[in-house]
Amino acid sequence: MTPTTIGMAAGAVLAFAALIFGFWGFLLTLVLVLCGAVVGRIVEGKLDLRGVIDALAGRRSSS
Repeated sequence: MTPTTIGMAAGAVLAFAALIFGFWGFLLTLVLVLCGAVVGRIVEGKLDLRGVIDALAGRRSSS
């Protein structure tokens, strides 16, 4: 799937959540979609979790 297709699907899911569950349902769906995206990037190896933690702690990366 292309990034455009994935973005359109995510937008459709969020739109339905907003229509069915209102603002708080939309917000919860958005948070869960973002969590799923982060976990997916970690599993695929496209996100270095150690680098993210170091950046949040204010440490410079060694690479």
